[in-house]
Order: sequence, then C-alpha cells, then structure tokens
Amino acid sequence: MTEEIIYSASWLINPNAPPVAGGALFVRNGMIVATGPLHMLRRSHSAPVLDFPGCVLLPGFVNAHTHLELTHFPSWRLGSSVDYNPRRFTDWIIQLIKIARGLTVEDYQPSIREGVRMCLESGTTAIGEVVTNPAMAELYYKSSLAGRLYFELLGQETGHFTGKLAAATAAAHQRETHTLLSGLSPHSPYTIAHEHLATIRDVAASNALPLAIHLSESRSEANFIFDETGDLASEFYPFVGWERFLGHPARCSSTELLDRYGLLTPMTLAVHCVHVSVADARIIKSRGTHVALCPRSNELLDVGRAPVALFKKFDIPLALGTDSLASNNSLSLWDELRFALEVFPNELSEQDVFHMVTAGGAAALGVSATCGLLESGRRADFQVVGNCDGGEERLLERVMREGIPQEVFIGGVRYTGNPRAGD
Repeated sequence: MTEEIIYSASWLINPNAPPVAGGALFVRNGMIVATGPLHMLRRSHSAPVLDFPGCVLLPGFVNAHTHLELTHFPSWRLGSSVDYNPRRFTDWIIQLIKIARGLTVEDYQPSIREGVRMCLESGTTAIGEVVTNPAMAELYYKSSLAGRLYFELLGQETGHFTGKLAAATAAAHQRETHTLLSGLSPHSPYTIAHEHLATIRDVAASNALPLAIHLSESRSEANFIFDETGDLASEFYPFVGWERFLGHPARCSSTELLDRYGLLTPMTLAVHCVHVSVADARIIKSRGTHVALCPRSNELLDVGRAPVALFKKFDIPLALGTDSLASNNSLSLWDELRFALEVFPNELSEQDVFHMVTAGGAAALGVSATCGLLESGRRADFQVVGNCDGGEERLLERVMREGIPQEVFIGGVRYTGNPRAGD
C-alpha cells in the first residue's frame, strides 16, 4: 500500500540554498519525492497535508563522530572504584580503560540504546559511529539511524592486530543496509604499530571501506609520534604493557605519518585535528580528506582548539561531531554547533555550522546520496524546529542560535521513542 503525505511549515531550509517560504516535502513510502512551496506541491499531489505553522523544516543532522557505546559512561564512572580525576589527556585515557575493564557486553547494550535515543530526540538522524565490538553492530542496524559504522582497529602485536582486522573486515561485510554503511576506524597513530598501517591501507582499498581516524587530538600525541617523549611513552604504554614496542619514533607529525602509508584519502575522515600545522593542513587538503571537529570534547579534555581559521583558509571540508559522553556533556549537535559559534566567532558563521551538521557531515561519511539534504530521492529524515518567528532576514541565524527541535521524522515517520532502537 502506497503511503503519501505532504509535510509543510513556514519555512524549509537546505544548506547552501535560499529558504523556501511555505516550504513543503511530498513523501511517498518514507522517501522524499518532491520539495517546494506548499501551494505548488498541492497542484500536482493530492496527498494529505501535515502543517507546522511558525516552524522550519530542516534536514536531520549528521553527527560525524560518535561513540554511542559510552553513553552510560557518567554512571559507570560514579559506580566504579576508579579514582576518576584526570588532569591530562593521558590520565583520561588510562582511567577510561580502567573503568571499561570492569564492564561486560551486557553493560554496553543499554548504553548504545540510550545513545540512539539521545541522538534521535535531538534531531540527529545519521551518525559516524566507532564500534569497538563487532558483536554490538546489530543494535545499530535495528535502530532508525543512518550513516556509517566504523569498526575499530588498534594494537601493536601482530597476532592480536591481525585478529582485530579480520573481525572488523568481516563485520563490515556481514550486514550493511541502504542507509547504514560500513568502514574501518584505525584508532590513532599512537595505538597502532606503524608496520600495520600499510596493511590497513591495502585492506581498506581492496574492500572499498572508508576510514575514520583520531588525528592529532592532543599535544601528548604530537610529542609521542615525533620522538616518543611525554606521558604517552612514560605512562600510557607501560599501563597497557606496550613498553617493548617503543623505540621507533616517526620523527614527523601524525598527519605526515598517516600520509606516508597512504591512509589519507578522500575516503578518510580525520577526527579532532587540534594540533596540526600549516604543512599538515596542506597534506589534508591535497588528499581530499575530510575533518570532523569536536570542539566541546577538546575543551573538556583541555587539549586545545582546532585551527579552524587554517582549515577555512585551505578550504578543507569540515563536519561536526559530539564524540562521546566520556568527554562531552550531551550528544546534541544543537549544543555542539552553538558552542562552535561561541568559541570560533570569527571563523564560523551560522551557514558554516549548518552545512557542517548536514551536507558536510553526510559528505564526510560518504552518505550524501541518502542524508544531509531535503531533496528528491533521499530518505525523509527531517526536523521540525520552532522558536524561529520572523521573516526571512537573519532567519538562519535565528534558527541556529535559538531554534528548538519540536518533532523529528525518520523515513517520514514521527519519532516517538523509536521501539526499533535495538530492542
């Protein structure tokens, strides 16, 4: 049975396009068939109309970097015996691992479900999720979220790493959906032996799997990659039993190291990128690599702020991510984009951040065919945003700074708690 409906509001806004007054979507079986002013759609379609006067229709947001399995981290921390008081980035990593060692698979399942709920309720309909345990992937496939699952890789010892790579690659091929695709996530340049980087490159290329990599998140990483000094070498490596793998400093930046092994491509998403130089930015631009900024996580972990002006100068494609509740206070991209506007007032405009959480995020994840825009042929994932009264002048500014998501639709279906979110 064909289901048709027209959704309309006072405005419809797509990134990099003028607002459409009285804008509407004609949706058939969960897919957008046509967009335009309501009066025009009514001429050619007799479907019922669901109108939201005084509101704006926006694309569902794309959160380019998430770890939803850590959504319950705040309660795990409080319930653990770990003396959690990190002062530095390396302290945070070590204490995160200590807490994770006390968890079971059963702990992660409700955490992921809660993360899915938080995303959908705040208008996020697509994610770039890092999955540490492939057995958890089914929870995402059962949810309504679109985007890409990046199966995590890390390790120094060859046998352990090879096993992780085989499991991640198998999971990436085991089950993709039209809206939730697969990729690999080499964790970072300091958690993977350099000898494994070429292997990752070859496996990713031969299997057409995009990559997401934490890159230059902290000064500790920059120091470690260059000459193996600092607390990652003196504290983190001994903590995880990797002392025997020290002694091979790269004598370059993290960006240069990944580029040496061919891991920076148009199918790579570099996450954080706080400590990058002009030379690094040139490499990132020349390789067509996308960058996902996580400004609130960077602020909370006190690792610095990404050089957004540098990225803008080189016209590097940007997206926005919340990271996890282990290093952030919410999973809302509304909170993230408003923080970005606050801390980068001279670098980012309302149009910039709107693009980052819609079309830019979709491009970064390689899911532009289905996400990021309200256009014909895409899944009907959209938000109804209120508190945006007024005319067209400064409309997007009001929406980005003051808008409140009132309704979220996934595949043309109103989100009401999403019983499919991993249940």
